[in-house]
Amino acid sequence: MKDIVLKSREHGGDPKAAEARFGVPKDGWLDLSTGINPVPYPVEPCPAELLHRLPLKQDLDDLLAAARRAYNVPDRACIVASPGTQALIQQVPTLFEAGNVNILSPTYGEHAPAWTAAGHVVTEVSELDASSPYTVVVHPNNPDGRTQNIEAVLKAGEQGTVIVDEAFADVTPDLSITPRAGSQGLIVLRSFGKFYGLAGVRLGFAICNEVTAAKLNEKLGPWAVSGPALWAGTKALSDADWALKTRQRLKSDTARLHKILRKAGLDIIGGTDLFTLCESSKASQIYEKLGQAGILVRPFEYQSTWLRFGLAGDELAWVRLEEALQ
Repeated sequence: MKDIVLKSREHGGDPKAAEARFGVPKDGWLDLSTGINPVPYPVEPCPAELLHRLPLKQDLDDLLAAARRAYNVPDRACIVASPGTQALIQQVPTLFEAGNVNILSPTYGEHAPAWTAAGHVVTEVSELDASSPYTVVVHPNNPDGRTQNIEAVLKAGEQGTVIVDEAFADVTPDLSITPRAGSQGLIVLRSFGKFYGLAGVRLGFAICNEVTAAKLNEKLGPWAVSGPALWAGTKALSDADWALKTRQRLKSDTARLHKILRKAGLDIIGGTDLFTLCESSKASQIYEKLGQAGILVRPFEYQSTWLRFGLAGDELAWVRLEEALQ
C-alpha cells in the first residue's frame, strides 16, 4: 500500500472544453468520453404541474418502490434517493469519525477527495483490503471494469464499513451486491443516469441499513430530489422490458466496438458494456487524431497509454468512429 497522490479531477462529457484545444468540428462532436448509454430511455416531457409544486411524499415513495424492484433490494435494506450519486459520494464520508480509508485503485476520481475533505486519511490499494475501518470499492470498476468477489466484500463489511459504488452494475445485475445489502457495514451506491442514458436528471441511490439511511436523509434534507427527476426515475425504473432489451443491445454494441478497436490496433484491457478501456503506446497520437476529427474519448493523466471509449449511438456515429481510426 502507498499513500494516494491526489490527482486532478478530470471527467469525460465536456466537448465544449475540448473545443479550446481542437476547435469546433465541422460535423459536431461525437462524444465517446463517458460511460453513459447513448440511446436513452424514451422518457416523455414531465407533467407541467411537477414544475409548479414541491415534490410529494407519494412521488418519492413511488420512486423508491420502483428502485427496490429494479435493483432487487431486499426488504431488510433501506433506500435513500439523492440528486445524483455524486451527492452521496460527498456526504457518506461525513457520516463517520475520521479514520483510515482504503480505496481500491485506480478508480473513479471523486471518492478520494471526498474522504480527504471529511478529514479521513486515504490510502490507495491494489487489492481488496479491510485492514482500515473504511473501504471503498467500485464494482464494476471505472475505468477497467474489474469486479470483486461478493463474499469477500461482505466479509470486509463485517470487519468495518465498505462502500460499494455500483454505478455501472445495471449492465450485469447478476454481479451486483445490492441484493445482499442491509447489513451494518455495507453501503451500496447506485447511479440512475448511466444505464438509462439520463445523466442530466441527476438521480442516485444509497442502499444501506436503517441507521445509515436516517443519517443520510438528514444530511440531504427535504425535497432533495426534484419532482421531474422523481417522475422520470419512476417511469424508467418500472420498465423492466426496456432494461432487458437495452442490456442485450449494449452487449451487441460492445462487441461491435471491440471489433473496431482491435482492427485499429488497440489492445482491449477492460471495461463494461457501457465503456471499453484500451491500451496503446500510441494512445496520445490516437487521442489527438480523434480530437481533430471531432471525436472525444477519455485519456488518463496517470496512465498515458490508456484510452477509454464509450459506445456510439447510431449508424452514422459508428461509421464515423471506424473511419477516423483507420
